[in-house]
Amino acid sequence: MAVIAACLAIVAVLGHFTATEEVLLQQRASERWAFGQAKSIRRYESDIARDILNAIGNPAAAKAAQSYAANNERYEKDAEEIRRKATEFENESHLRGLQARRLHMGEVFLEIAIVLASLAILTRRSSIWGASLIAAGVGAAIAITTSFVHI
Repeated sequence: MAVIAACLAIVAVLGHFTATEEVLLQQRASERWAFGQAKSIRRYESDIARDILNAIGNPAAAKAAQSYAANNERYEKDAEEIRRKATEFENESHLRGLQARRLHMGEVFLEIAIVLASLAILTRRSSIWGASLIAAGVGAAIAITTSFVHI
């Protein structure tokens, strides 16, 4: 029973770490999307400034309009990189979520195994002990196969 309890402790801690990592990655993705939105607003403002300066029609305004046009191209390039990185964080967060759920399922089976092992000790029934070992094996197998989870 102590071995099952030790396995349960390890799986529980790994499950909590993985779930926390999922949340942190989702937060990073949200930050990237917000940054992308801010860049989009800057690009829009740059478009407005360029159009106003072009409407003025003097040479100094035309030169300033070219500067805003260059900013617009830079914002477009940055936006693509921001979208790529945000999507990458979202995908990684989703993967960590799947892994965390798998670890939590393993944890449930290991908890059931401990309960069954306690009952087996109290009732001195070998069939309950066998059920405990089966539940522990299933829980350990589910937890171990977490590394095989992919999106």
